[in-house]
Amino acid sequence: MANLGYIQVTRLCNQKCRICSNPEREATLSIGDAKGMVDDFVARGYDGIILTGGEPTMVPYLPDLIAYAKAKGIHARLITNGQRLADLGLMREYAASGLDHLHVSLLSPDPAVQDFLTCTEGSLGRGLKTLENAGIAGVNVDVNTPINHYNAAHLEALVRMVVQRFPFVAHFVWNNLDPSMNRASQNPDVIHHLWEFEVPLFRAMRFLDSTGRSFRAEKVPLCYMAEFAWASTETRKIVKGEERIVRFLDEKGMVRETLFQHGKADACRICRFDPICAGLFDMDVHYASRELFPVFLDPEPIRQRILDE
Repeated sequence: MANLGYIQVTRLCNQKCRICSNPEREATLSIGDAKGMVDDFVARGYDGIILTGGEPTMVPYLPDLIAYAKAKGIHARLITNGQRLADLGLMREYAASGLDHLHVSLLSPDPAVQDFLTCTEGSLGRGLKTLENAGIAGVNVDVNTPINHYNAAHLEALVRMVVQRFPFVAHFVWNNLDPSMNRASQNPDVIHHLWEFEVPLFRAMRFLDSTGRSFRAEKVPLCYMAEFAWASTETRKIVKGEERIVRFLDEKGMVRETLFQHGKADACRICRFDPICAGLFDMDVHYASRELFPVFLDPEPIRQRILDE
């Protein structure tokens, strides 16, 4: 098992993304409270923590917090929009504090689409510069991509661009858009149908698999990634019996996830993947259950691959 905890260190941000799942608000942890949360995850025997936001690099004490976690023997990584770490000096400061792994959010290889979704001019260029700086500073970097209506068709093109320009990037993560309780509910045009990403996601996964790179997808039902079901974040946690704790800076507070189950449709009842599939998040609210379909493949090789890894 590999239990990872999430800490929102701030809800401040330097972008106004139309798809943001944790919109900006005046909330930032003190360094003392943040260290206390690190201590809590250490006491729980967690394998690592992920520092997130908002945009966590807006918190001045973040390098100190990363160094503190390292001294406590727990690995800390970072999810960032890549705007501030386009500064090589700042990237080197983070690396010197002990940061050796970060996730950079990229939405599209088309600068106009990225700017539109982030409401920030030039955001793609700075995000790509952050990838370059990570390579220079010796920091492992993953690419995170939230799937939405405007980038669903671009998933393969984005990974191919990143691999071509930054061959050291070896891991990619897709998150199916969470339309509830965030800016997507205020911008319903960003919400997609599942069919919009099915073929581009398959092609992106097939390409990455052929190059020996790893990848994960979250909130994507297994009927939309059947050939690569072992790469589902929820499926891996279901099979391995893992948990996840997220400490939010809003009314949700501390959320401990152990079940990893979303909505299930009638089609799921006859699907052989049903026991290892989380189903459809926000089913029949923003995503339609009629888009789900049964899979009749044997789930046992999926279980075994996950456990063998």
